Amino acid sequence: MTSKLKKVVRLFFIVKEKSKIVYSPKIYVMLKGILAVSGHSGLFKMVAESKNNIIVESLDTKKRFPVYSTAKISALEDIAIYTLEGDVPLKDIFKTIAEKENGEQAISAKASGDELKSYFEEILPNFDKDRVYVSDIKKVILWYNTLQEHDMLDFTEEESEENVSTEPDAE
Repeated sequence: MTSKLKKVVRLFFIVKEKSKIVYSPKIYVMLKGILAVSGHSGLFKMVAESKNNIIVESLDTKKRFPVYSTAKISALEDIAIYTLEGDVPLKDIFKTIAEKENGEQAISAKASGDELKSYFEEILPNFDKDRVYVSDIKKVILWYNTLQEHDMLDFTEEESEENVSTEPDAE
């Protein structure tokens, strides 16, 4: 992710104290540039940026539209789920779902609340039941199914910029 993109996404990303899904600073290859935009269903890929907006493309419809600085944008790479011990990045949850489902689609996000809670307990047994609501679980399942449908699930981590050496190998 370019430093300019990081600034734009961080600028747009608003964290509320009552939010059930919180910021996590790790960067993962599969979630890079994938955004959730408040008021719009589905996931979006960032295409371009300008001074006061970014252009996003829907993963489902492939339609592009501008998202302005007044919109609430969440980068999937920055989202984590509350647990009793701390926060678990969304990528780790997606990896657990993929292992459970053998890389196939997860349970439908339209299932009943009790079914979704019991399914999520299998995935993340220690999630904080007071701060993670059924609506949050629906989003996670919907996002996983969307990424799986578009074959965008890649569970390799990107090396952080601090660990990348710029010197040529000495032989």
